[in-house]
Amino acid sequence: MSCPRCGADSPSWCKDCERLYDTWVRDHATDILWQTGSGAAVAMIVGLGAPLLGLSPLLGIAGVLVGFGTFISLRKWSNLRRRQQFLTSSVPRAYLPNHSS
Repeated sequence: MSCPRCGADSPSWCKDCERLYDTWVRDHATDILWQTGSGAAVAMIVGLGAPLLGLSPLLGIAGVLVGFGTFISLRKWSNLRRRQQFLTSSVPRAYLPNHSS
């Protein structure tokens, strides 16, 4: 397998491309705000809504787990989306590091 960005021989992303991605993705650090906000909103709706509707308080506790699952799912999806975005819109291949031996 080779690096999907520069074609270097590595198991996934090479060290140089990973470092460039880490620098680039910092411009999108506020992504975590909407992800945690969505998870908290789901936790509040389920956690507070279930007991208000007369359901078991245990469903309210489960709401926290559902909210956390929402956050984790959105985080993974966003990370995959940002990787794809980086591959299509970053530095042109002419500026990539030379990995020839």
